Amino acid sequence: MMGLANVPRAGHGYEVRTTDHPGGSSPGLVGREAETAALRAALAAHRLVTVTGAAGVGKSRLALAAVAVPEAGPRPAVIRVRWHDGVPAGPWAFAARIARALDAATEVPGRTASPDLATAVRSVIGGGLLLVLDDVDPVHADCTRLTQSLLMSLPDLRVLVTARRPLGLGAEHVLRLGPLPTDPPAAGLSPAAALFHARALRHGRIAPGDRHAVDRVCALVEGVPLALELAAAQLEHTGVNGLVARLAHGQCWLTAPGPGTAVRRHRSVRASLGAVHALCAPAVRAVWRGLSVFAGSFTEQAASFVCESTGLTAEDVPRALAELAANGVLDRQGEHGAVCEPRYRLTRAARDFGTERLAAAGEAPVLEERHARHCRSVAAVAETLWNTGLQQQAVRLVHDELPDLEDLLGRAAHRPDRAGIALETALHLWFWWVTRQRARDGAGHLLALLPLLPADSHQAARGQWLAGWLTAGADPVTARALLDRAWTTAVLTGDDALVGRVAHAHGTLAWRRGDLLAAAGHYRHAADTVPDHAPGGPTRMVSLAALAVVQSHFAPARASRTARRALAQPSACHDTWAVALAQYARALTDHRSGRTARARHRARRALSQLAARLDAPQAHSALSRLLDHLESGSSPFPPGRPHLPGPRTEPRTPTGRPSR
Repeated sequence: MMGLANVPRAGHGYEVRTTDHPGGSSPGLVGREAETAALRAALAAHRLVTVTGAAGVGKSRLALAAVAVPEAGPRPAVIRVRWHDGVPAGPWAFAARIARALDAATEVPGRTASPDLATAVRSVIGGGLLLVLDDVDPVHADCTRLTQSLLMSLPDLRVLVTARRPLGLGAEHVLRLGPLPTDPPAAGLSPAAALFHARALRHGRIAPGDRHAVDRVCALVEGVPLALELAAAQLEHTGVNGLVARLAHGQCWLTAPGPGTAVRRHRSVRASLGAVHALCAPAVRAVWRGLSVFAGSFTEQAASFVCESTGLTAEDVPRALAELAANGVLDRQGEHGAVCEPRYRLTRAARDFGTERLAAAGEAPVLEERHARHCRSVAAVAETLWNTGLQQQAVRLVHDELPDLEDLLGRAAHRPDRAGIALETALHLWFWWVTRQRARDGAGHLLALLPLLPADSHQAARGQWLAGWLTAGADPVTARALLDRAWTTAVLTGDDALVGRVAHAHGTLAWRRGDLLAAAGHYRHAADTVPDHAPGGPTRMVSLAALAVVQSHFAPARASRTARRALAQPSACHDTWAVALAQYARALTDHRSGRTARARHRARRALSQLAARLDAPQAHSALSRLLDHLESGSSPFPPGRPHLPGPRTEPRTPTGRPSR
């Protein structure tokens, strides 16, 4: 079906007359000014230009805008050939479509589809033509062959293609079109919000106070123009806040009200993704379904582990990842062959669609179980990295996998059959909850999981200890009850490491209530009980550093010896977090002893060593507060006890910083 037709004229530019757009005219583009200029420049410099991008990003509209310039002087001819969805693709079908477009452009009826399409094009306008091949994904291979043949036969021909992936020809210039940016600037609207506002004027009003909700809508649909327009159309039935609530649970329900557009895949988000899904091979569809269990980004190895239960071969998953990334279903972070392994992420709409297909295929239980095992493995690897001195790598790994780890922990609270594996995962992440100031998050997950497990099991005792330590500042009564139950099991099972860590948590409780002597006794007990290199919690060095901080209040000389003993521990060679806490204890002890200049020097040196580290933000914060106090010259130490190594549960200011 012919889309655009022109009479030939001499000059530089293109005149376009719309003949088949469902609305009668091409809608104006919002937020695509830079891309339109880039496409026009590419058309002037290259014979073959392909606009690629995911479904719904506006490739066809960009092509129309790029060739539609104001009428000023003569222009050559433009013929647009669009492959609508649902049209059968047989031999020479695409060539026949182009031939019919040529017939309509020149009003020469009776032209038949011919293998020698170059002759037909030459006879129409002598080769001075911009041929726009739009939405060619269903006939991608035919389009590639025809385009190559035409360009070789007609030196004056230029071709503009829109497709989800490039043709792969050597002379091809590819313009990758992404979603509209959703981050709001300092003033004004983001491009995505501007498009939403422009379309919302047709369907309802947006109050000035709805700006935050509009930004949230744009973020939930990830700036995809089709989804933004469909979401704006829903304002007739729901307000912006109601739209946010519905989009938070998925977006495949977004549809165009009324008869909608003539192109079926543009009538809903589900139909748009379904058009991509229909062109995928069965193995690629199976991988797409399997990847929907990931809440965040993942590696090829993780994808292979999760999907191998669906009967796929070892080669199927990498091939499917490449195809899905090329079609815009996956976002790829990083490049193949780089030092860091590339990570992939399903777009939010693609994940919603894959989840629907996964449920329909009945594969959800098996794949969710494998995903849970993957998360447990990631947490175990991260703890091993932490314990062996690779603490920055451990923090980076957890940060990359955090959406999936939290997804597992959140869902397991409603799935008793997942409680055991989820609790193991949370226990492996003890260092993340403690050192990254996420005590409240970790305690919430543990307290939700513990009632689902036998209360007298060793695994539950470890969970009770960690939950007690994490809640020591926020809820001492609950923390004490949890620690008492954990201590009983630890003693009965002869677990010295758990006994020592329960003592360490009791030291934190005593410190919080101001009983310094009791706190010192508990920390000393922990330091004497926890074996060297015992996994699953803080080392002996951390307990010694805490003991030195407590002793600095009533025995500075003894505190100095304890801090030196902490730095002499075997873990001092690789445990950056514990070393930083011990250095903080030494600086605090010098300050308590009246050696302010030495304390200031120690704090500065320790801070310089932590400047580029990711694994000790808690110690960095404590040293910064101590140095601020030392440099201000105030005395005695300001209200509020000095920082103590352990979980942070302090209230936060509106800026997100801990209150002082």
